[in-house]
Amino acid sequence: MNTLNVIVMAAGKGTRMQSATPKVLQRLGGKPLVQHVLDTAFVLNAQQVVVVTGHAAEVVESALLKANPDKALRLARQMPQLGTGHCVQQAAPLLAGDDSITLILSGDVPLTKPETLQTLIAQCAGKHLALLTIAFDDPTGYGRIVRDASGVQVAAIVEHKDASAEQRMIHECYSGIMAAPTKLLKTWLAKLDNRNAAGEFYLTDVPKHAVAGGTKVLATCITDTVQVDGVNSPVQLAALERALQARIALALMGKGVRLADPARLDVRGSLECGSDVDIDVNCIFAGEVRLGNRVIIGSHCVITDAVIGDDVVIQPFTHMEGQAGKPVRVGAHARVGPFARLRPGTVLGDDVHIGNFVEVKNATLAKGAKANHLAYVGDATVGERVNYGAGSITANYDGVNKHQTVIEADVRVGSNCVLVAPVTVGANGTIGAGSIVTKNTPAGALTVARGKQISLENWVRPVKQLK
Repeated sequence: MNTLNVIVMAAGKGTRMQSATPKVLQRLGGKPLVQHVLDTAFVLNAQQVVVVTGHAAEVVESALLKANPDKALRLARQMPQLGTGHCVQQAAPLLAGDDSITLILSGDVPLTKPETLQTLIAQCAGKHLALLTIAFDDPTGYGRIVRDASGVQVAAIVEHKDASAEQRMIHECYSGIMAAPTKLLKTWLAKLDNRNAAGEFYLTDVPKHAVAGGTKVLATCITDTVQVDGVNSPVQLAALERALQARIALALMGKGVRLADPARLDVRGSLECGSDVDIDVNCIFAGEVRLGNRVIIGSHCVITDAVIGDDVVIQPFTHMEGQAGKPVRVGAHARVGPFARLRPGTVLGDDVHIGNFVEVKNATLAKGAKANHLAYVGDATVGERVNYGAGSITANYDGVNKHQTVIEADVRVGSNCVLVAPVTVGANGTIGAGSIVTKNTPAGALTVARGKQISLENWVRPVKQLK
């Protein structure tokens, strides 16, 4: 079985993006375009992946190495950029194994399916040149596939600028993706020249050298244009975003997820769902999100890096902000929202209720705890069955350091209380409404900490004097 090298061409500037961010680092579905291509290469179990950079090379290389620290990733540079053939020439010295297959991909063509590429690799079989092609209704600008008299093998690829009027009538086009025997590819690359209308070294000249050397050039023609669509402008990026989200939505629904409107879903990472999950419109899932069985997600929620248990209801306009490796966790049968915010470090036990305009940060709420209205729980440990009143907060920050609040089981915290950390409220205690608690309270006690109320009868309110 032939080993596999993958070359990813990522040297282009992307002028039409009109952005300081290099084109291949523009984000699609929450990650850079080129990372989609790399992830596909990794799925194919490539022995090594060589990325050829050029424009803003240092920025691109740094981003790739940071995102793929444990992968067989190698880097080459194309300086200056003299065409696609010249780009691949820079990677050729790094290709391993003369009996291997080399697959050539583009860093701005993110949605090619692994199974399509596996078909192409199988067609190459270590001895043929295999091209991925597609038939366009309007092939303007694309290299045309010129087949031999049999119509089976490819005789050449002719770039649009160099094509005759007759050749421009051909609708089958080269996608920019090919698989070749590595040893032969190196010889073909050495024969490229720039005698053409653009004065560049074309990768599309490889087939004519293969034919001249007696190698069969075969083509796999697909009909799904999304798999070969590249990104050169914000308009194209937006179109591919919707195509990607449609692909994700169809996959989710194929597994039984009920989407109120598949066109109004955004997954910018990974979303794993149990059975009988319902997701309303305009929800965004980022990072890694796992939903248990029978979870209901209301409209307009933004959920990042979260693990949500069975039978949870997330009401509309809820924001969950976990972090990679430290997700927000929500236990079974919990209810969250509407308009709630769960920040990093939040862990909710089973049957916890977090209501409207409640913010939780770096806090654990045990089974059955409730904070139903207008509250802040930060840097806290909250015991079972605690009822946390409306308008109450943990004052966890002294201006320099954060401090912990511990609320033990079965505590009742009245409305508009301030718990000044570090402080512990003893089990089964009650905090009277409006109290400012600065000292630990004993178990079972009623604690009231507020100024004495006075009323002045017959008091005359001051009146503003007119000048």
